[in-house]
Formats: sequence, structure tokens, C-alpha cells
Amino acid sequence: MKLSEIKAILPSLENVAFQTPDGSFVPEHFHVTEVGNSQKHFIDCGGTIRKETVVNFQLWNADDYEHRLKPAKLLNIIRLSEEKLGIEDHEIEVEYQTETIGKYDLDFNGKHFVLVPKTTACLANEACGIPVEKTKIQLSELPGSENASCTPGGTCC
Repeated sequence: MKLSEIKAILPSLENVAFQTPDGSFVPEHFHVTEVGNSQKHFIDCGGTIRKETVVNFQLWNADDYEHRLKPAKLLNIIRLSEEKLGIEDHEIEVEYQTETIGKYDLDFNGKHFVLVPKTTACLANEACGIPVEKTKIQLSELPGSENASCTPGGTCC
């Protein structure tokens, strides 16, 4: 989810809620302790230099159990970060503490925000000798295959 998307969603919500990958929810008394740009400048295993920028949200639980972050307040925090830090419209990455600091992508299911697990990937498959997975199709999906026969001279080969 990009920053512009969360800004469009927030005005329509009564409450801000984040669901974790296991289906539970971040406690209602959470704080958004950081909104900022996070930049990564790196080289992949194939030697390509890359830059990646995300908007970082950090969620934190405190002992102030009466705290509730309202959508308008979060929208104000976002606008302040855009104004003061020059944050642009990038994908959002959420940091949330469980056993360790987890990093998640963000989605919205129509009611609340959903923390989506991030995964690692090789960005240079060809340099590592990792074969590119080919798309598998059914012969019946090929144009004209309804009359195809897989015999010499047929149209499926």
C-alpha cells in the first residue's frame, strides 16, 4: 500500500486497527512512534546497484491502556511528516515488535489494515543460476485447441 492510499482510506474510518498475520490485532492502545523515509542503497548478488525507498511506520505498545489513535490524528502525523521530512508517495513498510522487530507490508481489507509478512528474494536469479519458473498452461487453453490433436501433424505440437 502506498502512502496516498492510506491517506485516502483514513477519513472514512472510525478507528485505526492493524491485524497481524496470525489474525490477532495490535492492541488498541498502540502508538505510531515513527513515520519516516527509509532508504536502502545496496548491491545485489549479480552486481547490480539498487536503491529502494519506503515510508516507514513504527507501531509501539505502551502502558497507557486508555490511548486510542484516531484516523484524523494519524492523518495529521502523516501530513506533518510529508511537510517536515519531504516524504513522498512510496510503499509503506510497518515495523512492529513481536519476538523481534518485524517488518511488514501493509494492506487494507475494507475494515482494518493488515500487516502482510515480507519475504526475501534473489534479485539476480540469472547470476545465481536459479532457473526462471515457466508458466504452465493447459493445452485446452491454447487458441484452436478444441480441435487439436497431439499426433504428428496436429496443432498442439
